Parts: sequence; structure tokens; C-alpha cells
Amino acid sequence: MKMVVQVKLLPDTATQAALRETLALCNQAANHTSRRAFTTGVNGKTSLQRLVYGELKAMGLSAQPAIHVVRKVAGAYVTLKANVKAGNYGPEGAKRRAKVESNPVRFRKDAAQPFDDRCLSWQVDAKTVSIWTARGRSGRIPFVCSPAQLEMLRAHRRGESDLVFRGGTWYLYATCEVPEAETFEPEGFLGVDLGIANIATTSDGDRRVGRQLNQVRHRNRRLRSRLQKKGTKSAKRLLRKLSGREARFASDTNHRIAKSIVTEAERTCRGIALEDLGGIRERVRLRKPQRVTLHSWAFHQLGTFIAYKAQRCGVPVVYVDPAYTSQGCSSCGHIDKRNRPDQATFACTSCGFAEHADVNAARNIAARGVTGWAVSHAADDAA
Repeated sequence: MKMVVQVKLLPDTATQAALRETLALCNQAANHTSRRAFTTGVNGKTSLQRLVYGELKAMGLSAQPAIHVVRKVAGAYVTLKANVKAGNYGPEGAKRRAKVESNPVRFRKDAAQPFDDRCLSWQVDAKTVSIWTARGRSGRIPFVCSPAQLEMLRAHRRGESDLVFRGGTWYLYATCEVPEAETFEPEGFLGVDLGIANIATTSDGDRRVGRQLNQVRHRNRRLRSRLQKKGTKSAKRLLRKLSGREARFASDTNHRIAKSIVTEAERTCRGIALEDLGGIRERVRLRKPQRVTLHSWAFHQLGTFIAYKAQRCGVPVVYVDPAYTSQGCSSCGHIDKRNRPDQATFACTSCGFAEHADVNAARNIAARGVTGWAVSHAADDAA
């Protein structure tokens, strides 16, 4: 499985200037390539490379950086087509979609640039890296990372590394090919109910309350609104400073929750059952304040974190139909809207079973996980 290791670079002043020039030159070349691709209709990697390779070399790029610029542009057009096809820019005839389709893809002057081992070399034991720049090959640039990240770089680094400039700091995102652990046969499933009031609730009754995360989001939303309305230079400066802080906080929270869930499943030799929440934003109809909360809820990210951490440990993961998990009784199976009189309470109108609503839903998810695993393996055995 592929994983990304982020390391922080510590370049000196001269090297920082060279790195800035490099990103600016690569993205200037990417914008030129994008315009050529848009006007000619040529956006496949091989054909686009034939079209612009000489022009990129004339702009000052070496061979490998020029090839990577072409690949970056071709990849951007593939992503654009996929987003248009999926309706992410609206239906045909929508203003946003028309604007996107009528202009070439554009790249920021400091957008990330990929490098391979021909133009970037790692000295892992020395914690340094050498990078091709617009001024020639850089000297050895020190980097810092955790011991676990260093060991992963040493053992599993493969493929490209992306040079990223974010928040005034330079980073390298290195791709690592980590071998997958063999998936074990589960002795039951740990159901996980994802929500807003409680970010994640397990069938064991462990609830991760989302109050702190939601408070941070509400506070940041109010602050952004005031700063945007103010519009002064200092307000814009503060907006840039705040940019990404909420996302980093949510990501860290999700990482911690995912790690604890996977660790518990591995310890008890169980698999993990998750709800298949694809398309929930399109299906659910809510009032505006509730829509804001739902659309800022990183449930997809949490589910992704759980899945990849489980894959590394060999913990099986199954996705189940979420329909009626919150209204069905985990004791007798009776489904009724009246079973859930409020957000936190579940009281079965048939058998009288009472439990926290999210814990009851998680138990239903766990039961569906057991059934789904049995059905899928029965089909595999029959085949």
C-alpha cells in the first residue's frame, strides 16, 4: 500500500531563494503547457510531451522536471474531466461548469512540484536531501522528521517526492510502498457509527464526543465572517494565518480516533464495520445551519483513516448499508421512527430495550458487518 511521509526541510537563505525560483519556473511552465493543451485539445501525457517538450526546455527546465511538468498538467486535466463527469461543478449549462470548461487549468506560482530520483536524491542516514533547482543542483538540505518516519523512508521509500511550500515552510512529501499485513479471520466485528454530536461511537459503547471539534469550527466560522466583512490588510493577513488551522485540528482528531478504533479491533481480533456514507450530502435535506455543519464534517476523512490504518494491521474492514441503523432495535430488530424520540435516546417500542442511540446504531452496524462478511466469503468459496 502507498503511504506519504512528510518531512520538513531546513534550507538556508540562498537555497530558499533557489527553491522559490524553481517552483515559480515549474508552474510557469505548467501554465504554458496547460494553455497549449487547452487550445490544441491535446492533453494525453505522451502526445502533450511531444508537443511542448522543446518549449519547456527552452524555458530553462531540465529533462526530468520538464517531463514531470507535462505529467502534472495531464493529470490535472484527467481530474478535471472526472469532476465534470461526476457533476462536482454542477449540471450541464451551470455557470460554474461553463467557467471551468471554458478556461485552461491554472497553477499557482508556488504549487507543489513532483521530482523523481533523477532530480532528487535522499541521504536518509544523514537526514539531508539534494534537489534540482533552477540554479542547478542544490547542496545537501537538512530535513527533520520523527524516528518512525525516518525508518519508513529508509525501508520503504519508492517513487516520486513532492516539493511543497506551505505557510512559509518547505516540505517534501515522499511516497512509500509499505507491504500490507495479511488480513486475519475476524472473531466478530466492531461497529462504528459516525455522527456529528458524537464523531465516532463503537458497538462497545465508546463514544468520541464532537463538541470540542464543533466549537472550534463554529468559532472559526464566525471569525472568518467578521474578518472577511472587515476586509482590511490586517484582517486579510490574519485570514491567511488562520487558513488550514481548522483542517489540521480536525485531521489530528480523526487520526487519534482512528488509531484507537483500529488498535481495539486488532487487540480483540475483530474486524471493523463502517457505514457506506457515499453521497450522503446529496441525499440528506437539511436547513441551512445544519447543512453547514454536515458539509464541514470530515466523516469521509475519518473513514479513510480507519481503513488505511486497518489495512496496515491486517484488520478486515467491511462497509454496510446505513439504512435504518438509527431506528432499528439492536436487540429485537424492530424498526420504527418512534424508537428514537431524540438525538441521544433509543427506546424500542416493541421490546422495551433502551440504550444510547449511537451505541444502538453501532451495534446494528456490527451485526450487519458479520452478515456482510459471511455472505462475501460464502460467495468467494462458491466461486
